[in-house]
Amino acid sequence: MKEHFDVVIVGGGMVGAAVACGLGGSKLKVAVIENSPPQAFAPDQPHDLRVSALSIASKNILEMVGAWQGILNRRFCPFRRMRVWETAGDTEFCSDNIDYPELGYIVENRITQLSLLERLSAFENIELICPALIKKINYAVSGVSEIELDGGRILSAQVLVAADGGQSRVRQAVGLGVTSWDYNQHALVIYIETDNEQQDITWQRFVPTGPQAFLPLPGHYASLVWYHSPDEVRRLQALPHEQLKQELLSAFPDCLGKVKAVLGVASFPLKRQHAQAYIKPGAVLVGDAAHMINPLAGQGVNIGLLDAAALVEVLIEANKQGEDIASLAVLKRYENMRRNENLKMMTVMDVFYRVFSNEVLPIKFLRNLGLGLAERILPAKNKVMRSAMGLEGKLPKLARGEPVI
Repeated sequence: MKEHFDVVIVGGGMVGAAVACGLGGSKLKVAVIENSPPQAFAPDQPHDLRVSALSIASKNILEMVGAWQGILNRRFCPFRRMRVWETAGDTEFCSDNIDYPELGYIVENRITQLSLLERLSAFENIELICPALIKKINYAVSGVSEIELDGGRILSAQVLVAADGGQSRVRQAVGLGVTSWDYNQHALVIYIETDNEQQDITWQRFVPTGPQAFLPLPGHYASLVWYHSPDEVRRLQALPHEQLKQELLSAFPDCLGKVKAVLGVASFPLKRQHAQAYIKPGAVLVGDAAHMINPLAGQGVNIGLLDAAALVEVLIEANKQGEDIASLAVLKRYENMRRNENLKMMTVMDVFYRVFSNEVLPIKFLRNLGLGLAERILPAKNKVMRSAMGLEGKLPKLARGEPVI
């Protein structure tokens, strides 16, 4: 026996759960399929290695769908300042300059996901199916698609939403191709305990081997990201924690402060990937299923949440107008809102990465000059800040703090 849903979202991570929360309370019947629930939160737990710098636009989205309070009830670290430097060039951004209390918030990914999934229980039109394993995906170009679960349950979907990550099974079943390449660099993520109390700054320093980044966490903790060659990252990751601590103290700048202990380490390759299209009739890609971006400025989750907000807006407006939400005409509105915006962000990150990874002297001179000018020209500096906060360009309603229902 088949169960019909207007929207079936495959993937209950941050972006998929945000789509579901945004559709909560609407007239659409929605199912969310997630492999396994995230571990429950306890205040005395160590911080997770996977964290994100949530922008002000992302905060607005999470507030509008009712999930921000769940983050406040757990833990987060606001930051007011952001510093970028390399040899002679140096610039620091501060939220005071544009009359905002913060530039953003460092939040563990699991906490954001937990807050969103917790919020789903408030909506009668949303069903969370978790844990669940998908046995088969049958995509129908015309008509409804079907998802068969391991237990024999079959869901039919007017609109199938792929929120199942960079290796999206839904994207493959639908037949949407990607363009991708590796940067031949890995990122080492290091969770540390420091002598310094909770800080309000995130910084990034550029050195010939790749960037070094600092993300503050609540209390005497921080997350470091060390970009390096794959071989060097493998070497560093294999070191005993005490030895890795000594490597950090010799390689990272003095402003890191005294590192008391290395508490956890993980690594991942840097990769860019972009779907050649975000939609087909009755199918749509969001988040990493649509795009994977260089993590240099921490925009991956933020543009994924903007995808979620845009898709929610399009589906709810179309449903109100009595349109077929699975039609290309409707889903094209979502693609028009997001694909070029995401491509622009990916291109900017690529240019930024390549310029700062280049040791050719004229380019070094120009980038130092650019950082110096950014420090002095306030309108340009403020625009960069607003862009990092997700407040520039055409924003979906939820990102502007406006309701869609």
